[in-house]
Amino acid sequence: MPKSQRAKDLAAQQKAAAQAEKLRKKQSKDPSDWGRMRQMAHVFKLTAKEDKPFLAIVLTGLLVPWAAGGVAGWLLSSWYWPLLGLLAGLTGFLGLFTWRARKTNFRRFAGQPGASELAFRELPKKGWSTSLVITGNRHQDVLHRVVGPVGIVLVGEGQAGRVRQMLEAEAKKHQAIRHGIPVTTIVVGEAANQVSLAKLASHIKKLPKAVKATELNEIKSRLQALDAARPRVPIPRGPMPNPKGARQALRGR
Repeated sequence: MPKSQRAKDLAAQQKAAAQAEKLRKKQSKDPSDWGRMRQMAHVFKLTAKEDKPFLAIVLTGLLVPWAAGGVAGWLLSSWYWPLLGLLAGLTGFLGLFTWRARKTNFRRFAGQPGASELAFRELPKKGWSTSLVITGNRHQDVLHRVVGPVGIVLVGEGQAGRVRQMLEAEAKKHQAIRHGIPVTTIVVGEAANQVSLAKLASHIKKLPKAVKATELNEIKSRLQALDAARPRVPIPRGPMPNPKGARQALRGR
């Protein structure tokens, strides 16, 4: 086959593959395959369904600054103020949309095994690492681990009494990997001495800084050795969060 014909066939195959992938994403029900606007529309629809004041709040954030800019432009005979009002309104709309969607998203998944993943995604990517479900039990009580400048943070989800026992046992194991590394334990929940899912990330970030960046790799390698000696973690059989569309729409806002 001539070289030019092989090139044409390859180009045709690549074009067909690209069209097939485009069609797959268009028909996909997985939010991670969607475009940004479709993801945001999906989050908007879900939030409006579960948060009754949501629509009125975000529209107020959009229309009030826009209307104020329009009035100022009419009084001052200037096109600048309506445009400024529109930009301010769009900013207010997006800010309120993100705030209410985040709040609704955390409320939707609160109490489900693995829901802390939502909060962990709000931690800085640089210098932080998370390990989901490092241990658990048949009651679907699970422990997660965060490693960062604050040291080691063990986060428990489930029935508070059982979770605290698990945290105490795990804290002793983690304290033994290196002297002087702080190990903080947290129970996720709404009761006293617990941290709500919505405040989990900010609570962790506010902990005292105690570990240098140069020490993190050594800590992680020792934790890998600790995890390698564990028995296999039982996988929870209950509903697990699937926040792909919501977390991508909210990421970085």
